[in-house]
Amino acid sequence: MIGKTIEEMKVGDTAKFSKTVSESDVYLFAGVTGDLNPAHVSEEFAKDTFFKTRIAHGMLSASFISTVIGTMMPGPGSVYMRQEANFLAPVKFGDTITAIVEVAEIIADKKRVRLKTYCINQEKTVVVDGEALVSPPRAPKND
Repeated sequence: MIGKTIEEMKVGDTAKFSKTVSESDVYLFAGVTGDLNPAHVSEEFAKDTFFKTRIAHGMLSASFISTVIGTMMPGPGSVYMRQEANFLAPVKFGDTITAIVEVAEIIADKKRVRLKTYCINQEKTVVVDGEALVSPPRAPKND
């Protein structure tokens, strides 16, 4: 199974993935990455921060964009080449985050697509905004 080839995509195509961020998600992400910043894992520490409670890692939310790119748009066989991410708002435990990927430009001569990428929470607040460059899968050659 392969994802969408460059010929199968058009500007404006979108795909999305949603997940409610749990305490377990944050602790597992901290363990996998080694990022044990107390703003994420210590309520005692976090209560004295600007946000007054623990927040999820920004890269946890941004990684949901990778889920969309790798499984839906363009999908399996895609090669992720670049990601720009701007972290605009905190993600708290229990927030439902939706990652959205939209085809912004098809660069046919280089066989690349530029994607608008962003994540919103359940209140439609943009928490991550950015752009990705991806090499979509190629159609299998018929011999």
